[in-house]
Amino acid sequence: MEAFFVSTALVALAEMGDKTQLLAFVLAAKLKRKVAIVLGILVATLANHFLAGWLGTWLATLVTPQTLRWIVALAFFVFGLWALVPDKLDAAREYSSRSAFTTTLIAFFFVEMGDKTQLATVALAARFDSLSAVVAGTTFGMMIANVPAVWLGDVLAQRVNMKVMRWIAAGLFIALGAATLLFT
Repeated sequence: MEAFFVSTALVALAEMGDKTQLLAFVLAAKLKRKVAIVLGILVATLANHFLAGWLGTWLATLVTPQTLRWIVALAFFVFGLWALVPDKLDAAREYSSRSAFTTTLIAFFFVEMGDKTQLATVALAARFDSLSAVVAGTTFGMMIANVPAVWLGDVLAQRVNMKVMRWIAAGLFIALGAATLLFT
C-alpha cells in the first residue's frame, strides 16, 4: 500500500500546472465531451505508466541495490527541482476532428512521454517492489489532477495556486529522495 499511496500523492501534486493538466483544460474546452475525455486520459495514462513502470522494474534488475538506491534518489532530487518549473502548452496545437476519446488518448499518451510524472513512474517502480501498485497509484494521481481540470476547467484554474502546488510537489520529491538514501 505504501507504493500506491506514495505514487498517488507524488503524481497528483506533480501534475498541478503540468502540461498534461493544461491539455485536459484545452481538450475539455475544444471537444466538450467530458466523459470521453476522462476515459481517454485514463487509458492513455494506464498504457504510458505501465510501460514506464515496467521499464523501472527492468532497470532495477540491471544494477546493484546500492547503485539503484543512489540512481533513484538522484532522480527524485532532479524531479523535485523540475517540479518547480511551470509547464506551458503550445496554444497553436491543432487537434483532429476524430472522436474526443481517440484525440485525448493519443494526445495524452504522447504529451506524457518524457514528462516528469512518467519518469517518476520509472523511478517509483524501481524503488518499490510492486509494479501494479505503482501504476495504479500514478494513474490514480493523474486522474485526481486531471478529472477536475476537465469538469471544472476555468473555475479550478482561478482557485488553485499552482505555484504552491509546485513547491509542495518539489518538497515531496526531495523528501522521497532523502528517504531513499536514508531508509533503503
